[in-house]
Amino acid sequence: MSEVPRWVEAVVALLLVSSGLFVLISAYGFLRLPDFFMRMHPPALAYTAGSWCVTLGGILYFSAAESRPVLHPWLIIIMLSMTVPVTTLLLARVALFRRRAAGVSDTPPPLTQTQTHGLPEGDASVVSALSRREQ
Repeated sequence: MSEVPRWVEAVVALLLVSSGLFVLISAYGFLRLPDFFMRMHPPALAYTAGSWCVTLGGILYFSAAESRPVLHPWLIIIMLSMTVPVTTLLLARVALFRRRAAGVSDTPPPLTQTQTHGLPEGDASVVSALSRREQ
């Protein structure tokens, strides 16, 4: 590995510090917002932006250090870009289902009615009891 130019180190340091700032701002937003659904938004955005900053910093630093393009850190951000939105969506759906099951009044109704045909008798009664509770 060759010596890394100072300007590259400065840009990488700026990217890493900005990643830390994204996380701090996200933590502040997480603490200030009152509802679970609102609290999901800042960490998801900050996690994505912070990951991009760290990945770009890694690509820049190791490409300059090895005097060739180093692109394998792209795999990290590609995997994170696929998994973070899916995880956020699943957490939101679980929270929404739990709010409906608990009978919270300001929870939006389901988009479609629950189908009970084709289920065993015990499962159909549970589904119908939950759908009555949602209404």
